[in-house]
Amino acid sequence: MEDELKRTTSQWMKIIAALTIVLAVGACGKKQVATAPPPPPPPQLYPTASLTANPNTLTPGQATTLTWSTEHATDVSIDQLGKVDASGSRSVTPGQSTTYHLVAKNQLGTQEATARVTVVQAPPPPPAQTSNQGDAEMFAASVQDIFFAYDSYDIEPQYQKVLQADARFLQQHPNFRFTIEGHCDERGSTEYNLALGDNRANATKQALAQLGISGDRMRTISYGKEKPFCTESNEQCWQQNRRAHFVYQQ
Repeated sequence: MEDELKRTTSQWMKIIAALTIVLAVGACGKKQVATAPPPPPPPQLYPTASLTANPNTLTPGQATTLTWSTEHATDVSIDQLGKVDASGSRSVTPGQSTTYHLVAKNQLGTQEATARVTVVQAPPPPPAQTSNQGDAEMFAASVQDIFFAYDSYDIEPQYQKVLQADARFLQQHPNFRFTIEGHCDERGSTEYNLALGDNRANATKQALAQLGISGDRMRTISYGKEKPFCTESNEQCWQQNRRAHFVYQQ
């Protein structure tokens, strides 16, 4: 009995020893699995930037579309608009020629881009030459000159009626301004005729003022015998040159 117990114990010890060896060998056969290192961060790149305007030539009040694109930027702004998205577009209506300036930034540096928009100012309307020319033609056809006797600046009765007709026309056109030119014939000195022409122009101005024409609408000048209307040396020509001549003032 005792021998049988010893044999049983010995067998169990052998079994345990065998299992221990098997487990030890199995443990040795397992390989340790290493943890993979984290991937390296992507390399940092300098920012890129582009900016365009379409159309880039405008007339006042016309709009243009700004279009921009950036890469690798952490901060993007356009001077005239402030901070903007990394890429996008926007309609703007500049009042004058403008250079739009984009700045894209990151930790490595800055990239800039510009777009020039030219605003072509509309030319001013041409002066109303047609209207002024028509006024001048109407003035010349309606306001008649008056004539003087030799060496005189008295307005004769027949020309008082001419001045009355002139005054009626001028009252109907209160915006018309004009010059009264004093002219003389060729006889006498230059100095004497300049003074005589001045007297003729001023006598005509005073007569029109008495007929209700404001003095600030009229100016006077004397040409004496320097600008004759007729160049022949006879009484008929001399009579044409002794006059007060009206000229429409632009």
